[in-house]
Amino acid sequence: QVQFVESGGGLAQPGGSLRLSCAASGSEFSIKSVDWYRQAPGKQRELVATETSGGRANYADSVKGRFTISRDNAKNTAYLQMNSLKPGNTAVYYCNVKYTDILGPRNYWGQGTQVSVSS
Repeated sequence: QVQFVESGGGLAQPGGSLRLSCAASGSEFSIKSVDWYRQAPGKQRELVATETSGGRANYADSVKGRFTISRDNAKNTAYLQMNSLKPGNTAVYYCNVKYTDILGPRNYWGQGTQVSVSS
């Protein structure tokens, strides 16, 4: 059975940085892709960053140049590095992992981690 732990949220000042992590553990699994979403109070969940083929990534226009998605395959961990944070980035952030295990393709949503940006 594959288990995931999402972490790294917290309080940051405007202009500050945070790094979110989404770590997988278990046996006999292979991660296909990890995407990051967020949901601000009163708003719908939106896609922030998504991995594409060839190791590239696409980002929401509002975070381009400030957020970076990456993955450490040796650690089975994905990251969302968030720099130059703005109050508008305050939201609950979720990782979405597409992976396969012995039973076939799976789709996992992280439990969410709160990111608050305020002075």
